[in-house]
Amino acid sequence: MPIEIVLETHSVSQDNERGIATGWRPGRLSERGRRLAVELGERRRKDGLAAVFTSDLTRAVETASLAFADTDIPILHDWRLRECDYGDNNGMPAIELHQNRSDYLDKPYPGGESWRQAVHRVSRFLGDLPLRWSGTRILVIGHVATRWAFDHFINGIPLEELADADFSWQEGWEYRLA
Repeated sequence: MPIEIVLETHSVSQDNERGIATGWRPGRLSERGRRLAVELGERRRKDGLAAVFTSDLTRAVETASLAFADTDIPILHDWRLRECDYGDNNGMPAIELHQNRSDYLDKPYPGGESWRQAVHRVSRFLGDLPLRWSGTRILVIGHVATRWAFDHFINGIPLEELADADFSWQEGWEYRLA
């Protein structure tokens, strides 16, 4: 049976507001981000969710905790849902890091990973979902690498196309994993 997946990115972090590419650094939500996380919960609490999966990075965990506080929906942390590891470039200005993003599609960032490696890491999460969650609706709180993996492995969008596209935030993306 298929799994319905709702993907939401972590809420606005202090680094987002400062234009910093956090990568594998933990990051913390800003005041605005905390308000938006509560709004996420209000949007999704009664959405028929069997579980919430979140990246284990602080900004994603904080989003899930605020959104689903006082509910019975289990929140499960999974390191495979992390953002791409920019290695030595974690914490640098986002505009500088992302101007040559396609250069790192297959070549790892110094001391980190490539986008293809990050997307493959997330695909292992997708491969494990049917073991327990077939026929359910789940929510995933992740990052750009999480969305790229879902778009690539579920919707068949080439990574080259994703790397060249601008990221535009929205209130969740819906996927169906057969």
